[in-house]
Amino acid sequence: MTTSMPEPTAPSSRGAIDLGALKKNAPEPIETTAGTPSWVRKIDQELFPEIVALSQQVPVIVSLGSPRSPASVQLDELLAVVINAKAGTAVLATVDAEAEPQIAQAFQVTQVPSVIALINGQPVPMFQGSAEVSQIQSLLDELLSLGAQHGVAGTVPPFSTGSQAPAEVPLPPLHQAALEAIEAGDYTAAEIAYKHALNEKPNDTDAAIGLNQVRLLIRTQDQDLAAVRATGAQNPDDLNAQLAVADMDVMGGHVEDAFGRLVNFIGRNFGDEREAARARLVELYSIVGTNDERVVASRQKLARVLF
Repeated sequence: MTTSMPEPTAPSSRGAIDLGALKKNAPEPIETTAGTPSWVRKIDQELFPEIVALSQQVPVIVSLGSPRSPASVQLDELLAVVINAKAGTAVLATVDAEAEPQIAQAFQVTQVPSVIALINGQPVPMFQGSAEVSQIQSLLDELLSLGAQHGVAGTVPPFSTGSQAPAEVPLPPLHQAALEAIEAGDYTAAEIAYKHALNEKPNDTDAAIGLNQVRLLIRTQDQDLAAVRATGAQNPDDLNAQLAVADMDVMGGHVEDAFGRLVNFIGRNFGDEREAARARLVELYSIVGTNDERVVASRQKLARVLF
């Protein structure tokens, strides 16, 4: 077993995984005992973007193998046992690399079985070949710790409960329109849909958060991380430069860095620029989640520099 656990690759406009083909097809979970929840699904090219998006909430293990390979089949069974024991703090996506060569190429996989993780959409190589349960558990624990460092430490419901799941409550029409626009990569249309939702219902918290998320996607979609960071370092008191770095930090999971940068800027500046930085910081708070401990801590620091 060859293992490695590097930091997730920093997001950039080059080589990014394309989320534009996101579809809402039903996942195909690996069969489990009736009534037993499963956080494992088989995916194809069409479902792949959903898994990438899910990696913003929890670490995703991607196992690329072949049903004709006994080693791949056995490995997926072991991975499923370990993942399901984590009860939604991580998920497993299995890929038939022969049937889905585009996914294998996206991860630059040249042999199977190969196991790669995703954190915030960024690949984290894990190992190739077979592995023992104890080795998988150790690597998964390390991955969960790495995910926590990058703000990816949530819990998601199972893909399958082994019994009939209750019907999903449909989204409001404008929310559904925004989601479909995001899935199609049309962030401008999504922004318009969320704005209409807020015009109809000004206290629509979900629409307000969705609008902030879409605006973050719009601001960062064509940005180069290295260039943004260089400009920010050269211009510590330039509002736009600091806002741009904070946006990229949130997208990359460096939430505390983003918050700290803007709080420090607010502490050094006054007037319109100070208010603009504060407003952006509040937007980022809503995206991360107002109950998140990093948001709570940052709000306390913000209060100290403001008052």
